[in-house]
Amino acid sequence: MPDAQDDGEGALGRAFDRRLVARLWDAARAHHRLIYGSLLLFPLIAALELAQPYLLKIAIDEHILRGDWTGLTQVAGLYVLVLVGLYVLRMAEAYLMHLTGQRVMHDVRARLFAHVVRLDARFFDRNPVGRLMTRVLYDAEAVSDAFTSGLSAIVADVVTLAGVVAIMLWMDWHLALVTFSIVPVLAVFAGYFRLRARDAYRTVRRRLARLNGFLQESLQGMAVVQLFAREAHERERFLELNASYRRALFQSTVFEATLYSTVEAIGAIAVALLLWYGGAQIAAGTLTFGALVAFLQYTNRFFLPIRDLGAKYTVMQAAMASAERIFELLDEKPAIVSPAEPVAPRGAAATGLAFDRVSFAYDTQTRLRRDDHMVLRDCSFEVAPGEHVAIVGATGEGKSTCARLLNRSYDVTAGRVLVGGVDVREWDLEHLRRHVGLIFQDTVLFTGSVEANLRLGVDGALDRAALERAVRMANAAAFVDALPGRFDAPLSERGANISHGQRQLLAIARALVYNPAVLVLDEATSSVDPESEALIQDAMKRLLTGRTTITIAHRLATVHGADRILVLHRGRVHEEGTHGELLRHGGLYARLWELQTAR
Repeated sequence: MPDAQDDGEGALGRAFDRRLVARLWDAARAHHRLIYGSLLLFPLIAALELAQPYLLKIAIDEHILRGDWTGLTQVAGLYVLVLVGLYVLRMAEAYLMHLTGQRVMHDVRARLFAHVVRLDARFFDRNPVGRLMTRVLYDAEAVSDAFTSGLSAIVADVVTLAGVVAIMLWMDWHLALVTFSIVPVLAVFAGYFRLRARDAYRTVRRRLARLNGFLQESLQGMAVVQLFAREAHERERFLELNASYRRALFQSTVFEATLYSTVEAIGAIAVALLLWYGGAQIAAGTLTFGALVAFLQYTNRFFLPIRDLGAKYTVMQAAMASAERIFELLDEKPAIVSPAEPVAPRGAAATGLAFDRVSFAYDTQTRLRRDDHMVLRDCSFEVAPGEHVAIVGATGEGKSTCARLLNRSYDVTAGRVLVGGVDVREWDLEHLRRHVGLIFQDTVLFTGSVEANLRLGVDGALDRAALERAVRMANAAAFVDALPGRFDAPLSERGANISHGQRQLLAIARALVYNPAVLVLDEATSSVDPESEALIQDAMKRLLTGRTTITIAHRLATVHGADRILVLHRGRVHEEGTHGELLRHGGLYARLWELQTAR
């Protein structure tokens, strides 16, 4: 898979980015009570955590060494109460943090999806589906981890470390300095492995992006893979990418494990220094045995969060990288939006269409510099209200592009597209797309019931009788009645459990329910059997009645009944007229007709 598809996937920044944390806080502000509740628990948990070693000191120095079993029993009881309280508070802390993380993840995903569906078609042309799925699913989950085991854990560790340092200095600053003397060495090792872990994690993200992209593409194209017997090749490619991802994960794990074991070893050295120095102090009578035991306990609590630094750093690295990508997507402005003051033409004239010297290119980088990238070049034509116009031409001449410009899936490079005498850029976008309906060659049906797909573009109540009427008019009643459950029958992904012709009939029924004033049919009868085509053509006669219609087709036999036929060639209208007029003219249309009928 080309590396170009991975651009940005492996880019990492700092594990703590103040700007991103501020934006994450804005995203989590709605759940501030949960966050504040978690923060209030941190000092309480730290206090109970730090009370345990001191209770050991009291038990040893004041009761065990003096043989005071009554006092020891009281201290032991207090110690048990501290443990119970710590257990309850930690359980509450974990619950609140995970609840916060899940709610933030839910909100971020909802916000991402709501934003993505507003973006223009050109955005989806340049962004693979797999990458967008990674943003909505995996990156949102990584941001959730920042609240459950990243930022919250770091805050808890800071509170605990501050308490440990304060108590150790208060108890015996000499012993505290012995413990802290090892910190510079620890900082050097931690810094080195932190940088190596960051690079390793960058590689993990890049290879995961490749794996996700390949998997999504392979699953979508599985029919083609099987058609050309490429299963073995695809399996080998997947194994290669999966192994590459595994190696990257293993490399990052090596650095995390090395950091963990290094901190553990340095902590053991600190304990040895404490035993050596503390033993001498006990022999000199300047330190009690209980105090040394307590110091050993505090030293363990001092190195514990540092030992887990690798895991916390990885979580924060992932969260910051994911947050960067999420906010980058949220900052992506839709290129096609409704104007501040939209115009809404009314009456019969609102269904008239016109292309006024339209030029267009899909390639935004070269469209203004190279004419050979233009799909349409100075293209002009008109469609009167209620007229049925067909657009024909060779592949790549811009027929489908005309359909996409009419409902502003794309904006023109130059010129104007007019609906009802008003530039489509002056229409309210939702109103325009309800006004101009499209039926594509590749009908998209969604997972769900037949009824849910028929109601796709309808707001408000619509009785079953209206759906049945639309299905009958679309000649789809026979196969819908044959489905188990009829309108409640489930459709699989993209309607794969019904035939292509049946999907087209449902699309026509959906258009009848949607009832647009202007209708564009883009190769709506291609790739179907003759029987299905006859049903579709008959249904279309009802669908086209009383509407301004544009039919786009390769097969000229399907459009000879149109009021007028436009022949596109090199991005312009090369010929126009009725079927008979164009045949008598003997031009490009006549040659295309001859080629198709001679087969």
